[in-house]
Amino acid sequence: MNHHTPRVTVPAVLAAAVLFALLPAPSQAQVVRSGAGVGTANATTARDLFRSDIGGGTVPGPNGSFGGLRREINWDGVPAPSSAPNNIAGNFFNTTSPRGVAFSTPGAGFQVSGAAGDVGAGQPAAANFGHINAQYSSVFSAFSAQRLFTPIGSNITDVTFFLAGTTTAGLTTGFGAIFSDVDLANVTSIQYFDAANSSLGRFIVPNVTAANGQHFSFLGVSFATPIISRVRITTGNVALGANTLDQNGNPNDVVVMDDFLYGEVVNAVVPEPAALGMIAFGLVAVGIGARRRRSA
Repeated sequence: MNHHTPRVTVPAVLAAAVLFALLPAPSQAQVVRSGAGVGTANATTARDLFRSDIGGGTVPGPNGSFGGLRREINWDGVPAPSSAPNNIAGNFFNTTSPRGVAFSTPGAGFQVSGAAGDVGAGQPAAANFGHINAQYSSVFSAFSAQRLFTPIGSNITDVTFFLAGTTTAGLTTGFGAIFSDVDLANVTSIQYFDAANSSLGRFIVPNVTAANGQHFSFLGVSFATPIISRVRITTGNVALGANTLDQNGNPNDVVVMDDFLYGEVVNAVVPEPAALGMIAFGLVAVGIGARRRRSA
């Protein structure tokens, strides 16, 4: 009996190499920076370490760009017409101020808290979302004065990355945020997703066991290469509301956000399902051809 060693043809090798190159990259090791405490010190230390991880220096340029390596949003430059009690457009920071992010939520939209100089209907709104619930003016504090950010009617915020000012999907190396008044452990979190919408992990924002007001948390996660296409932020366990009080003997943990920081968004090249299907079909055809040649 003759035994034939299967031959691997050059076309098969090339096709396999192309398919491998187009497949989504596996999850990479990440660097996690977090800190929390009464006052800003612990959150600031963690934030500064995260800044160093993703790069960009300390001097901001146009549209919150730091050296073309990092972007930041501190909400404080949002104009009165887009501030409480008005909603801010989910794509404000990819159109009006193009910074490569768009926000979405299962709720009714987003608000940026009022500032003392706002002039318009219902303005200036009470500080720190006090126009929604008077308690919030003392529950929350601004990390970088004066404005804060929150979803309305939900505690979920999705942040999707684009090349700044375009509708072209993008990837970033890292994302981090400042949170105000995280009371409960293992509740507030950021989950990271890659271009294939596969989870890169859910990370918990550290809490502070203290009286309401003037305590802050920071969480930021970065990767060695651009891999993050979207993050989902869960703030507390309940949405802000006129009848929703924070703690004080009840199980509610109402949380809002301040500064966002993330790596400069770069182009995401994701193979279309049809392209992957054609490559797979080609591999099968090459394999069938090789078997026929062996049989002959």
